[in-house]
Amino acid sequence: MAKTKILFVTHEMSPFLEISKISEITRQLPQAMQEKGFEIRILMPRFGNINERRNRLHEVIRLSGMNIVVDNNDNPLIIKVASLPTARMQVYFLDNEEYFQRKKVFRDDQGKFFEDNNERSLFFCKGVLETVKKLGWSPDVVHCHGWFTAMVPMYLKKVYHDDPTFKDAKVFYSLFEEDFGTDSLGSKYAEMPTQEDVNPEDSETFGSGNYVDVYKGALSYTDVAVLADENIPADILQYIDDNNIRVFKPETDLDYEAYSILYEEFAPEEVEA
Repeated sequence: MAKTKILFVTHEMSPFLEISKISEITRQLPQAMQEKGFEIRILMPRFGNINERRNRLHEVIRLSGMNIVVDNNDNPLIIKVASLPTARMQVYFLDNEEYFQRKKVFRDDQGKFFEDNNERSLFFCKGVLETVKKLGWSPDVVHCHGWFTAMVPMYLKKVYHDDPTFKDAKVFYSLFEEDFGTDSLGSKYAEMPTQEDVNPEDSETFGSGNYVDVYKGALSYTDVAVLADENIPADILQYIDDNNIRVFKPETDLDYEAYSILYEEFAPEEVEA
């Protein structure tokens, strides 16, 4: 049986950007899976506080030049890449001057949630899938980490479900303790995809755009929910249970053997000559 191809999608990864435990998981898990023979790709945003020179990012001309429509506006997408020589891994970065060229990630100098975080997330999620299409690489599993990736599952299941690149891809969504507090992406987060790509009922589970609703929206289109934190809100866990979503809970963040067995379930069948 062929090895599973895994696409990791995240907003942070060590050593490029370290905000939470997500950065370490998305650094170590892909390498562990690659060492077990899986084929991987990693995509993340190129936030403005990621030092291009120190991390040796450079533009991938053949992948850049696309426009991503968000809130009825065309937004240019630039793709950059960096290598982790010690791990023999490449990381692709999605860049856009308006959305990502600021020194803060999700909040301004006063700690205020950026008003366009909803647009930024949507741009990234759509950009990820268009980039992978342009790579000409078909993942068997798309493993999303964190709220910034929350629209990827819906787009895969509702917009790209017949695309040959993603036709049989399964969605994993890792849940973390990421409470926005009183902040929210707003109801506009659920409304923007309906301007261009999806039916209103497809995105209605994203609701008010608060932390719980954003996770529920992503989980609505998830095949396997990964409980990567201990303190997941009870109503999210109840939503998983009510909708019979498969749950995977690793013993520890380093439980790579269990991850490997899970990913192996979705390996493509080899076609006989």
